[in-house]
Amino acid sequence: MPKNYLEQDFEDHIEENLLSSGYYKRLPEDYDREACLLPTEVLKFIQETQPKEYKKLEQQYGAETPAKLMYRISKEISSRGTLHVLRKGISDRGAKINLAYFKPSSGMNPEHTKLYGQNRFSVVRQVKYSKKNENSIDMVLFLNGLPIITMELKNSLSGQMVKKAKEQYQGREPKEPLFHFKKCLVHFAVGNEQVFMTTKLEGDKTFFLPFNKDTENPVNPKGHKTAYLWEDLLTPDTLLSLIQNYLHIQKKTEKYYDSQKGLQEKEYEVFIFPRYHQLDVTRTLIASVKTDAVGKSYLVQHSAGSGKSNSIAWLAHQLASFYQKDTDKIRLFDSIIVVTDRRVLDKQLQDTIKQFEQVEGVVCKIDINSSQLKESLEAGRDIIITTLQKFPVISKSIAELKGKNFAVIIDEAHSSQSGEGAKHLKKTLSTTVEKAEEEDEEKFDLEDQIIEEIKTRGKQPNISYFAFTATPKNKTLELFGKKTPDGGFVAHHIYSMRQAIEEGFILDVLENYTTFERYFKLKKKYAGDKEYEKKKAVQLLTSYVDLQPHAFEKKTSIMLDHFLEHTVDAIQRRGRAMVVTRSRLHAVRYYLEFKKQMQERGLTFKPLVAFSGTVKDPDSGAEYTETSLNQLPPKVSIPISNRSGSRNTNSCMGIHNIAKG
Repeated sequence: MPKNYLEQDFEDHIEENLLSSGYYKRLPEDYDREACLLPTEVLKFIQETQPKEYKKLEQQYGAETPAKLMYRISKEISSRGTLHVLRKGISDRGAKINLAYFKPSSGMNPEHTKLYGQNRFSVVRQVKYSKKNENSIDMVLFLNGLPIITMELKNSLSGQMVKKAKEQYQGREPKEPLFHFKKCLVHFAVGNEQVFMTTKLEGDKTFFLPFNKDTENPVNPKGHKTAYLWEDLLTPDTLLSLIQNYLHIQKKTEKYYDSQKGLQEKEYEVFIFPRYHQLDVTRTLIASVKTDAVGKSYLVQHSAGSGKSNSIAWLAHQLASFYQKDTDKIRLFDSIIVVTDRRVLDKQLQDTIKQFEQVEGVVCKIDINSSQLKESLEAGRDIIITTLQKFPVISKSIAELKGKNFAVIIDEAHSSQSGEGAKHLKKTLSTTVEKAEEEDEEKFDLEDQIIEEIKTRGKQPNISYFAFTATPKNKTLELFGKKTPDGGFVAHHIYSMRQAIEEGFILDVLENYTTFERYFKLKKKYAGDKEYEKKKAVQLLTSYVDLQPHAFEKKTSIMLDHFLEHTVDAIQRRGRAMVVTRSRLHAVRYYLEFKKQMQERGLTFKPLVAFSGTVKDPDSGAEYTETSLNQLPPKVSIPISNRSGSRNTNSCMGIHNIAKG
């Protein structure tokens, strides 16, 4: 690449690639700043693909048809968003107008396939978007005359880094029609080395997500590190697939504290555009299924912060409408079964998959009993969501349904530590400190149960497994992973914890790790010496000391002081703290001590505790559950819990600054 490679050369390069992939080149003056459309492209697409519908409008509007149609389309986009208009089209004076045609699931409909090929992609450089000034944006992409993507380009070879492109977007006026929320599908800040994206411009508050293959994109011997953007993602077929299968307006709720009204809740919309690894894992798995057919297993190792719920939702919906060959008349899978062990987060996953549903009735939530699950499997419901605890029923039922194919997506396929499960195995509640720790150490391991269930029945030729986990065991790798030449096993797709930390989606808890040294002396109360296994003895003695009221009081005081001094005002005054404990009994006693000290200090903050099942205090005889201590309704999820994916986290409690949101 020449040393005098300028930003204009970078623009030229991207445009040339887009034109070679099927785009049309249009001029800045072709753009209607008020309607935010390329009117000639809109008309050409409609007239060529829907002449009868266009004639209906002409019979009513006459010579004003183009202007009336542009006004109608622009109004619908402003009201409902470009994504909705592209997917659903518009209606006007009895005419139903489609604004895009998507690839049919199978090739059995030649007419639909022909219409798909008539979609028109256009690229316009230096688009002057405002009626108030002559400011321009580097590049805008259009589908059938509707704006779908804007791009600010920066060439690092001339000293312009991608950070500058993000700053330019933050300096854009969000009230400009082109930058209204849901007007464009995504805004890309593009450099030679990195790409970032946002779906909502909010001035200085604009938040960008990375769209890179890793925190540093790998070297591309054929050109720019970010060439995958225009050579793959921006090609017509990929963009149409994204619009059809991935993009999504998600409704979310957020709690906040109002000094006059108290705790309030607001609902808002988020425009979901997949991050690179989310798109890559779905496409990789779909491509593998296209080659492997039914009966294979796949392991996805995605860290916390990967947006796993969305990845699972995209995969489930695409598998539900998947044909292995274009000539197939029947879908490859009769049902997609999504199973999760995250009981507190189960509703979140269910809601996420349900929200991605474009046709009512595709998603079936199993929330009654095993009979409901069995009936749904027999009926061939498209997507069935249930819990891992019902896996034996799933395994037995689908093994009996000969002639039907199933895809089983397992969320969080790792050790599930359940106090109630342990109690079920031991048939007892804690009566001593030692038993309290032993009970929490004994795992009711659903991962082992699933592996054993699959091994017992053997690999079924009519079942494909897709296991998602952040921390796979060796036996999980062996069952679901792919074998390497050296005899080992690896995941089919990885989004590492390192990448999640470097991209800012999770915090490195060891970055500011500080240790406290403590000293204690235990007085001997009985005659005679007896030898004990050292490691176990130290563990039990330490546990005994930790459970003394004085130890709880001092530690709690130190942690509360630190929280008030360093944490409470963090994250827009929504700071929280988490205390990870060695057993559920420790979590209960810490909770009670935190609550006591916070009341004594007159604080309005509320502590929360998270643990499974029922805990019996061996000293007082009292029994506790999450619900009895937190006194929150069941639908309220605990923001800090022991279900974080860490194998060594037994239980925990947290200080939730509920008074400030």
